[in-house]
Amino acid sequence: MRLIRQRAPELTQQTLGAGAAFTGRLWCGDGRELEHGRVVVDDNGIVVALGDVDDVAVPFGALEIESAWIGPGLVDAHVHLAFGSPADIVARGVVAVRDLGAPPQAAMTWRELSAPHVEVAGPLLTAPGGYPSQSWGRDGFAAYVDDVEQAKQLVQGLAAQVDVIKLALEPNGGPVPSPGIAAAIVESAHAAGREVTCHALTVAMVERALDAGVDELAHTPLERLPTAVVDRIAVEGVRVISTLHTHLRGSDVLANAAALVAAGVAVRYGTDLGNAGTKPGADPRELDLLARTGLGSEGALRAATEPVRPGAAAGLVALLEDPREQSRTWLWPRAVMVGPMLLLRV
Repeated sequence: MRLIRQRAPELTQQTLGAGAAFTGRLWCGDGRELEHGRVVVDDNGIVVALGDVDDVAVPFGALEIESAWIGPGLVDAHVHLAFGSPADIVARGVVAVRDLGAPPQAAMTWRELSAPHVEVAGPLLTAPGGYPSQSWGRDGFAAYVDDVEQAKQLVQGLAAQVDVIKLALEPNGGPVPSPGIAAAIVESAHAAGREVTCHALTVAMVERALDAGVDELAHTPLERLPTAVVDRIAVEGVRVISTLHTHLRGSDVLANAAALVAAGVAVRYGTDLGNAGTKPGADPRELDLLARTGLGSEGALRAATEPVRPGAAAGLVALLEDPREQSRTWLWPRAVMVGPMLLLRV
């Protein structure tokens, strides 16, 4: 079966005309599931109807797409587009991403893409000489913060250009921002209407991030988290991005993720595209690991998608199998639709 799929025709972009109608087992992502469902999208790429096939007709002239499973495409909450093609990302079932670290000019370019939908953080805020400025991010991926007032000014200027601010607390990569500077970054970001996601992999740096008031951890931490820290993350409503596969070896990342899930922390799907072993698009390994944290295949899928809603821009996939039963089906989608852009395997 795998060889057949690899030799299948490539996805090609289609002209919408009168819109499109997706028909199959419909998983809406909000608790609703229909054995024989249909989603109708107009020529502007807006979802106009969804429901049972007996209740939702195919509009005249609309392109009909039938498949075993219809649902929302994946949302990857942690990528680095400098290391992966946006076109390849969409072709493998991902409809939206957040780029969590890039030079400002590149980030602004990606933000204008029609597919996938892209949110950006711009450069990682770090201490002078800090992570990742001495390694993979030496060419503009980092911006230095060296005192409270300078940090506030930098964040105020950056907030108008990005969707989220990223703070780097990585002592293995060099100096890290002090507690006072970290707090100033978060305070300024919140004042500007932006959340802060934080690279913090050790217990000490997670505690510094929490003390600063960050909204999210950009990775599941690698060092085993004490119960008190897990509980604090839950109580303070801090989200965590999974990135389990890329950090699995030699760490407590899976145990931490399971503890976070058990505590009720919102853990979201993210692959850290650009790290060793990652490829553009869906990562079935990440979904399978998320399922093992206690979420199960259903919960993992919810952690990786946004529900299909009438009135919203399309972010749909048609798959050859139910991905809760076979996660690798994400690698060969029958169709992917992001707004008015439709890719179809014909």
